Amino acid sequence: MTSPTDADQSPDQNRLRRWRLVLGEPAEADGGCGLTGLDAQIDAALGALYDPDGPGGLRGGSGASSPRVARWLGDIRRYFPASLIQVMQKDAFERLDLKSMLLQPELLEAVQPDVHLVATLMSLRGIIPAKTRDTARAVVNRVVAALMARLEEPMRAAVSGALNRAERNRRPRHAEIDWNRTIRANLRHWQADYQTIIPEQRIGYGRKARRTQREVILCIDQSGSMANSVVYSSIFGAVMASLPAVKTHLVVFDTAVVDLTEQLSDPVEVLFGVQLGGGTDINRAVGYCREIIREPRNSILVLISDLYEGGVERNLLQRAAELIQSGVQFICLLALSDEGAPSYDHQLAAKLAALGAPAFACTPDQFPNLMAAAIRREDLGIWAAKQGIVTARAPG
Repeated sequence: MTSPTDADQSPDQNRLRRWRLVLGEPAEADGGCGLTGLDAQIDAALGALYDPDGPGGLRGGSGASSPRVARWLGDIRRYFPASLIQVMQKDAFERLDLKSMLLQPELLEAVQPDVHLVATLMSLRGIIPAKTRDTARAVVNRVVAALMARLEEPMRAAVSGALNRAERNRRPRHAEIDWNRTIRANLRHWQADYQTIIPEQRIGYGRKARRTQREVILCIDQSGSMANSVVYSSIFGAVMASLPAVKTHLVVFDTAVVDLTEQLSDPVEVLFGVQLGGGTDINRAVGYCREIIREPRNSILVLISDLYEGGVERNLLQRAAELIQSGVQFICLLALSDEGAPSYDHQLAAKLAALGAPAFACTPDQFPNLMAAAIRREDLGIWAAKQGIVTARAPG
């Protein structure tokens, strides 16, 4: 947040000006500097949100609230970068309960689309009026398209590469040769006269078989705290579902279980099929996932939940143990989001870790490499440690 007057002010004046913007109007009476021009406009935009009951606040003042909110949304888009706009919109939704403004198409169009906004729209899905639904879907479409552009290629490359390397063959075609491994295996056949190696033994990547090599089940908690994780999981599920060698399932749950696998080709439709909130029965969800697994040793179950179980914990742990013993790779993601350390049930996470199901949070940028490591059957505890990720520990 900079002003054209920055270069015209001394360091002390600039410091005072910035503190005045941080502390608000009361600081001016205590000897702070006054604000003019662009600084005054920026201060008004900040005050509208963080002094909401004041004369220019989003709750105070006179006149209808909708036009004032619409003007404020336009102001912050002029004064602040996209990353700050997202923070301020999120604060407005949470501090001032402005979710009702998303029920009006003209205001919804003014909001900066982001993951938090999509999560909010998902929570309001049942009460969005007909006149706003098309606008809401268009907003979600824009966010999904942006996320797909950012995440699709890393996910596709990581998973496809891991699958190809997981199944090596000794009679590769030319396009399938893993040259690095082939050269290392044939160094003893170096021909000094010709300055080359005779590759008596060729090592190749696995052929791109049409048959399913891995079955992946994304089992997602629909509770309100997991909203961002639901958005990202839908994106990744759609990408994996497009890979012929991966059979991907998407299961969401609260106290009931809903299989959205058939909708994976359209992540926007998936998101509008999710109903955030309600209770949590992880045991029931894991039980459903166990029923749809066909080849345990080729299956990866990713449970995305904060583990605040409302069902029968003892039965959940028994089912998890049976799945792990059968050969299923069971991973518990406490969050799949860009946020900081999540709130979760530490005791249940530790119990699952003791069974062999690593439990940790993961960012969307890390998730493709996580799935690649799981496909290669790496130790995910070691993988997480290399990424600087803290995992839940089994009770000592």
